[in-house]
Amino acid sequence: MTAQRADARRNYARILAVAEEEVAARGADASLEQIARTAGVGSATVRRHFPTRPALLEAVFRERIEALRVRAHELTGADDPRAALLEWLSALSAYAASARGLAEAMASGGAADPAYAGGCATNLTEALAPLVDRAARAGTVTPEVTATDLVTLVTGIALATEHHRTPAAEADRLLSLTMAGISPRG
Repeated sequence: MTAQRADARRNYARILAVAEEEVAARGADASLEQIARTAGVGSATVRRHFPTRPALLEAVFRERIEALRVRAHELTGADDPRAALLEWLSALSAYAASARGLAEAMASGGAADPAYAGGCATNLTEALAPLVDRAARAGTVTPEVTATDLVTLVTGIALATEHHRTPAAEADRLLSLTMAGISPRG
């Protein structure tokens, strides 16, 4: 029994490592069958560990999303709420523009599979909400702006710049335009 659990853990780690490479190379539509072949396991083993594509993508991006969540929490105490919000959104935008497949995972937000509750967009929105609330209370973003709005905008920017010759630079430029647009007019 213990050997099976150890074997299952090794399979999970191998599948996840291969999935990270495949998603980086081919984006969110990376072939699950190719991942299984490269990992040296059957398709059923991949599906046992990752029952849906969104579940696989969430696992691929989990570590970086967790780092973004931690950074959002750290920034909630920053002196300048607008600067804190901009720093976090810039970090999210840079990562979404450089990590193939993340924008698509954020766009799905688990919608394709209602049983999938740990969606990328949900985790990011929850992390961002306190920063948006602080910025709104400080009057540095318009009060009707929500964390969901901003994650949606960053997702759209990442999707729009995915095939640009310099996706991160273009995403940063578009994020700056977006932030100017959500700022109160004085």
